[in-house]
Amino acid sequence: MNIKSKIKLNNDIEIPLFGIGTYQIKSIDMERVLREAIIENGYILIDTASSYKQEEAIGDCLKKIFQEGKIKREDLFITTKSSTSEHGYDKAIEACNNSLKRLQLDYVDLYLIHWPGQAGNQPSSPKNSEARAQTWKAFEQLYKDGKCHSIGVSNYTINHLTELLSQCTIKPTINQVEFHPFLYQKDLFEFCKKNNIVLEAYSSLTRGEKLNDDIIVEYAKSLGKTRAQLMLRWALQKGIIVIPKSTNSERIKENCSLFDFEIPNEIMEKLDSMGNEKRICWDPTVVL
Repeated sequence: MNIKSKIKLNNDIEIPLFGIGTYQIKSIDMERVLREAIIENGYILIDTASSYKQEEAIGDCLKKIFQEGKIKREDLFITTKSSTSEHGYDKAIEACNNSLKRLQLDYVDLYLIHWPGQAGNQPSSPKNSEARAQTWKAFEQLYKDGKCHSIGVSNYTINHLTELLSQCTIKPTINQVEFHPFLYQKDLFEFCKKNNIVLEAYSSLTRGEKLNDDIIVEYAKSLGKTRAQLMLRWALQKGIIVIPKSTNSERIKENCSLFDFEIPNEIMEKLDSMGNEKRICWDPTVVL
């Protein structure tokens, strides 16, 4: 396993196991961050979203890198997402086209529904389930049209996935969710594996909130690795994609230094038992 290692999705497209997330990276910092990640450290997966308001900055940077011959488009795997405000058939088609324009790309490698809907069902708007169904129909058309080479979802629970699988003609390839030792969503993980859907983790480092946990500190020290490397490697060994975000040059390098060690089974099992209650981000179970 190395920084360019990939796994095959259910449509035979290969996705890197490791990449860089861009949530809350300011546009002014984007070129430096991407150059350090891609050119200096070998990252090949970039994860963004329309709601992050930085696709244009990413597109400008990638255009320069491609023109310089530093890397080819086909060597990168680029993910973006449609927001809740872009749900519905027509809106989703328009959203993808707008993202491609901002990214200055002919296609994205992966396009995700960012969120399953509003909390509850709003009386003045279509029910979330109807909006999800129409949005996925648009995603299937975008996939057929070659605008995205793979389609998937984010923040979907087992209930949301069950609903989707009962309706779709093209299965989602990915479910991107919050996932770390303190939110080990084992039932969701097993459901995705059973249905040949790859799990991708965000907030793998708990946004720093649990990096000083005594057990994390102890295990990292015993392996001669940093706390971040321990938590990221834990997910990688489960075949889960990780996309840690950082604007710090040293941490960009540190985060990808995961491929010269392996966590022993006994430590993996202890990390598995850390709990399933520490949710750092939003709770998708409130979306009906």
